[in-house]
Amino acid sequence: MTTTRRSFMTTTAAIAGSVALPGYLRAQSATIELSCQYSTPVLFKDLIEKLAAEFQAKNPTIKITLRAPEVGYEEILQRNLRDVVTSTLPDIAFHGLNRQRTLEERGIPVNLKPFMDADPETASLGFSPTLLSLGQVGAKQTGIGFALSTPILYYNTELVTAAGGNPDQLPTSWDELIALAGAIANPGQNRAGLFFDWTITGNWSWQALVLAHGGTMLNAEETRVAFSEEPGQKAIRVLRKMVDAGKMADIQSATAFQDFFSGRLGISMQSTAQLARYNREIGGRFKLVCGRFPLSAATPRLPAGGNVAMMFTKDRAKQEAAWKFIKFATGPIGATAMVNATGYMPGTTVPAERDDLLGKFYRDNPNHMVAIRQQDVITGWYAFPGQNALRITDVINDHIQTVVNKSREPEAALTSMATAVQGLLPRRTG
Repeated sequence: MTTTRRSFMTTTAAIAGSVALPGYLRAQSATIELSCQYSTPVLFKDLIEKLAAEFQAKNPTIKITLRAPEVGYEEILQRNLRDVVTSTLPDIAFHGLNRQRTLEERGIPVNLKPFMDADPETASLGFSPTLLSLGQVGAKQTGIGFALSTPILYYNTELVTAAGGNPDQLPTSWDELIALAGAIANPGQNRAGLFFDWTITGNWSWQALVLAHGGTMLNAEETRVAFSEEPGQKAIRVLRKMVDAGKMADIQSATAFQDFFSGRLGISMQSTAQLARYNREIGGRFKLVCGRFPLSAATPRLPAGGNVAMMFTKDRAKQEAAWKFIKFATGPIGATAMVNATGYMPGTTVPAERDDLLGKFYRDNPNHMVAIRQQDVITGWYAFPGQNALRITDVINDHIQTVVNKSREPEAALTSMATAVQGLLPRRTG
């Protein structure tokens, strides 16, 4: 082909124009690779891999590279805090609701509110103010709810009936529940009544007991431990009563899971996150019914569990791509896949309103509605302030262990726990 002066000038101008484009705009025509990390692979591995594949099929210029998952919320937090030091943070991460504060105190997450405000699709995603509040720290939208949960009770209806209970009229108080557990327990038949999983990450179960009795973790100023006040005293006594009258054994949660799945355990307190797993593992062995977490105060609350999708990348081109993935994963399509794969609640209201998504599913699966019906009392999963947040989690676990294994009396353990936590709170000056 003969190169004329005109064609030469045109080609030269085109090349010059492309070179002059800002890097952000040039990146739109190239593949953008996003690193993404999550935890709890027993619940999320298949789901996250599926969502990443579906998103990439719809967005061929964005590649999602999944990092090896961490075991739980504490582990992924510790990993990402180390990543800050080595400048190897993932672009996107799914963190426990109660760990957002620790990350925000270190300036790690990107505020998602500007992306939401600038995106005309946001209004159609079904992010209600209540659900969005679970992903906020102060005025910042540090995350968007991906998988949300509340504590519920799982009942083996055969064991409940055999003990004289009525699966259609489940206990509404701790006294009723513990009495039923004691009636179910029969060591001679290798049958246990109750397991209350106090080991769930982030002291979630302990928070649920205290909040259900009308208490809080700290005072309003966050300067003093409040879980040692009357609501906490009632909560710690209920926990010991589960052991004494409910015949609850000091066992690992993994053992309790297998005992329930095999039909040897009558009642299990767990997160709604485990519902799909319960259904899958039980199969047709017995009928499973779920019940509400007993509330014992005039103004009770329950901590919402679960995790949020967070953006860490500070690169503008990656941020635009990351927002696309976050709204896909947390929006109606991703939320529908998440509910079908787990027992969590979605962070969007849209799927439950549409039969082609989750409307019919919820009608056909009433156990999934228990958590939805508890939304009227949910509040944030409390995060202790300061650098010792993770240490406080361990301290509380260690003291609760002494109540369950009966090495200390409940009141003494609570007093000691409060003193230890008080010593780990940030010291306020001025």
